[in-house]
Amino acid sequence: MKAPLPVNPFKQALLAKRPLIGLWSSSCSSVVVEAVAGAGFDWLLLDTEHAPNELPTVFNHLQAMTGGTAAPVVRPAWNDTVILKRLLDIGAQNFLVPFVQNADEARAAVAATRYPPQGVRGVAVVHRANRYGRVSDYYQRANDEMTVLVQIESLTALKNIEAIAAVEGVDGLFLGPSDLAAAHGRVGDNRHPEIRAAMEDAVRRILKTGKAAGTLAPVEEDARHWLKLGCTFVAVGNDLGLVARHSEALAAKFKNPPAA
Repeated sequence: MKAPLPVNPFKQALLAKRPLIGLWSSSCSSVVVEAVAGAGFDWLLLDTEHAPNELPTVFNHLQAMTGGTAAPVVRPAWNDTVILKRLLDIGAQNFLVPFVQNADEARAAVAATRYPPQGVRGVAVVHRANRYGRVSDYYQRANDEMTVLVQIESLTALKNIEAIAAVEGVDGLFLGPSDLAAAHGRVGDNRHPEIRAAMEDAVRRILKTGKAAGTLAPVEEDARHWLKLGCTFVAVGNDLGLVARHSEALAAKFKNPPAA
């Protein structure tokens, strides 16, 4: 049975500048992904850069998210055409591409997600992305429903924000706080005033280009700050972080009860 390709709701919300609250997923568990995908978040980041997720696992995660509130956003291990091609064929439409430093690298990321002549994506006839050949207009509309978010993680990338944002097909720029802290010589201290100031300046510059700005902020105070400043896609936690901190708190409650 043939059907048209659905509109990508995450892309539409991003273009409309609606705040999108997300959660990072590093658990590599489709059970956890299924549970948090229905929790009320707008998007869920499926990480393959800093988590041991591989293609079959991401495939299962995408299946597990069906029917949830959260749109899947996949972070590939690298800005690589072959890696992106494989993720595209299993149905990923929204990408957070790591360590993009200049306009050429941004153009390469966009091109990898587009069929020719707009890009270089390889063509397969039957895969999950086109519902195994059941999407009647997939090849005509697939390019338009892709979202490419690029990560700004170095001093070079900070200098090139305007050039990166000007690349057609780049929908948003994501500030990686931990890598930016490292780039400034402050590894592990991404809440330092110097890093906060650099990120605030970057957000203002991104917004001036008309593109969406985003970041990861697991501390509530920070998340509210970036949303107030104009970031529209903000991840407010990590599934493994939630499990670790809440399990620690529960254990401490019984192992270290308050004095009578």
